Amino acid sequence: MRKSKQRERFLSASDAKSLDKKAVERFGIPVLVLMENAGRCVGEEALNILRKRRGRVAIFCGTGNNGGDGFCAARHLLAAGIKPDIYLSAKIADVKNEAKTNLDILLRMKQKIIEVNPVRLSLIKTKKYSLIIDALLGVGLKGEMRYIYQELIRIINASRAFILSVDIPSGLDATTGKAGRDCVKADRTITFVAKKRGMVSETGKEYCGEVLLRGIGIAL
Repeated sequence: MRKSKQRERFLSASDAKSLDKKAVERFGIPVLVLMENAGRCVGEEALNILRKRRGRVAIFCGTGNNGGDGFCAARHLLAAGIKPDIYLSAKIADVKNEAKTNLDILLRMKQKIIEVNPVRLSLIKTKKYSLIIDALLGVGLKGEMRYIYQELIRIINASRAFILSVDIPSGLDATTGKAGRDCVKADRTITFVAKKRGMVSETGKEYCGEVLLRGIGIAL
């Protein structure tokens, strides 16, 4: 007798946060391990893209765990001989917790981190990049985003690069699929454990592009 196909599960933003909490509190998996697994997946996908689209890479990082995934991905690219440009949406001192751990590793590796503020936005020249990794904002986005994120999203969308978003395009509501006034329009989104509900809405599909699902060592 043929087994029935298991129904695909989709996570809301709160579901995703609860799953991370369960991984840490029930199973004892450190956030740093989850971040490492996510960042490695992003780095591997970036390398796959670069096999077809050779050129320079930029990673736009926020100060939270999504940015931490981006820092980790940068380290994996460095290990593969690719030196990305890393743009940070704040000051280095503003990065905390596990994201800071991965940022500190890059600093010890003498990787330059470009701190972005409203005055320096005009210095970002995206035409030189063939790949941009969007690691600005994750599923925890709430309310109006800061001005600097709005401007960075506009810069990313105006580029001619292939855009790879980490977990969810920055500015997209992971639960409803509603796009904010400014939202990254990705060519591809790499998400973890399960797809997010917002990805399957019409607007979500438009902004996520192709969605790749990758495991990071925890199950639903």
